[in-house]
Amino acid sequence: MKNDIDQRLVLDAFETIHEYGKADDEGRRTLEGITGYTDFDGYTVYLEGQGVKMRLEFHNKYHLDYDNERQFENFMKALENISKGHYTPERGEE
Repeated sequence: MKNDIDQRLVLDAFETIHEYGKADDEGRRTLEGITGYTDFDGYTVYLEGQGVKMRLEFHNKYHLDYDNERQFENFMKALENISKGHYTPERGEE
């Protein structure tokens, strides 16, 4: 399956997750069902949720792991909601 990813959207969502997400013991942050974290040097971004694991690497390479197209679509909708400002801190985590 080939997916064209708006990497700006992914990075915007990651920044929002990093800013407003709830942190766990390992430093990963989760917001609206999507967990985001980076590797030790910050060059690789990881996002997980909706049955999807995404790795966005330096130079805009990415890898997706999921079982079906519906999972991917739900994952992307969640990222869009987070990125496009549908998340408001007052609303809190769902």
